[in-house]
Amino acid sequence: MTIHNRLEQVFREVFDDENLLLTDVMTANDLVGWDSVAHINLMFSIEQTFGVQFTGNQLAEFTNIGEIKHFLESQAC
Repeated sequence: MTIHNRLEQVFREVFDDENLLLTDVMTANDLVGWDSVAHINLMFSIEQTFGVQFTGNQLAEFTNIGEIKHFLESQAC
């Protein structure tokens, strides 16, 4: 399973939407329900799924899904 597919599955679970399709240019503004609670759930779910640790507010600093994927690829998940 690719990083994209694994990340998409995490988003589907967090946002409770089995039909959610991620694109690299998608941002938090594109997803209904991406609020502070969803953000925390997303952060923990990504950390658990990929075995990474975000520092500080790192997840919020990414401007789109593509940047999150690039980070995960750089961590050799």
